[in-house]
Amino acid sequence: MSKKMVMSGSEAIAEAVKLCKPKVLPMYPITPSTLVPERLSDFVFNGELEAEMIHVESEHSAASALFGAYATGVRAFTASASNGIALMHEILPIISSARFPAVMSVANRTISGPINIWNDHSDAMSERDQGWIQFYCESSQEAFDTILMAYKLAEKENVSLPVMVCIDGFALSHVYEPLQIEDQKKVDSFLPAYKPENHLDPKNPKSFGPIAFPNSFFEFHEQEQVAMEEALKEIPKIHAEFKKEFGRKYGNGLIDLIDMKDAKYALIANGTSVGTARVVVEKLRSEGKKVGLIKLKTFRPFPAEEIRKACKNLKAVGIIDRHVSLGSEGAITLDVKSALKEEKCKVEGFISGLGGRDIDTKRLIKVFETLKKGEKGFWLK
Repeated sequence: MSKKMVMSGSEAIAEAVKLCKPKVLPMYPITPSTLVPERLSDFVFNGELEAEMIHVESEHSAASALFGAYATGVRAFTASASNGIALMHEILPIISSARFPAVMSVANRTISGPINIWNDHSDAMSERDQGWIQFYCESSQEAFDTILMAYKLAEKENVSLPVMVCIDGFALSHVYEPLQIEDQKKVDSFLPAYKPENHLDPKNPKSFGPIAFPNSFFEFHEQEQVAMEEALKEIPKIHAEFKKEFGRKYGNGLIDLIDMKDAKYALIANGTSVGTARVVVEKLRSEGKKVGLIKLKTFRPFPAEEIRKACKNLKAVGIIDRHVSLGSEGAITLDVKSALKEEKCKVEGFISGLGGRDIDTKRLIKVFETLKKGEKGFWLK
């Protein structure tokens, strides 16, 4: 039977993972992700989750053990953040190229240095080209729900790619909110047992991770790209199925449109900054201003066509980027500019919230004012 609780974003993820019944949990704690492995360890110790908890010596080892677990044909999970994700860098594309449907939660924290434990999106977004699907969550409930959908998507035969479920460090990982925890039977109906076709079996020998020469390496990556394109089609279907089963949805799973029907100016944001942007849009619309908000839930694969449709009647759109590709622009800004290169809508990027800097209502109002004046984007200090 489902139940209503008050939990942090990290606890919400742990509860969802438990319901997905992973068999292997390779973990190395790092702030602000530590509460996820702590709770999962409690579940294993208390007999609530039948799984092998592996206390590895580094995040590199956690990712390696995640690969190994999937090679044996079982569902697995890990969690990390910040420089822990950076330490996994060598292994992340190995997992995706093997087409293992792993799921990892990321409590987004800036990549040090200088050393900083607070939130921005530099950790996950620095791995955007490694073949991992990336979802960003606004609330604890969305984090819980996204874990369930992440496994279902990853395990689709035409996708078979790993997924990062991203929550803002501290701003969501440590914030307590009401949470609907779903019944195990309903989750089992939505997410059947994992039965992979390819795994290590002495009776049916196979090889994983062989060297790829120039005559095959190209095709490996081409197939991953095709799988990403398939994911774009599958995500809305899975969200529709989730809505039917559990009664909740987050746009179409790719983006969510807030007050966009008559908007002339809009923001594109992801993660917890969406909540602040909602307040700003509501305030400005009450003053008669035609503004809107596009919530970017899925960052990889990037929903370019959805963004084009959402922005077709806009004069300008401002991108709230909690990441910067030094020497260039924010990652979301780069993708939106590419998507809208043939459109009339003007695109301006605003580097925001680096190292945990607040993104408050005053700053976002300033973004709308800048867009209306036709001025350029800037670092939103």
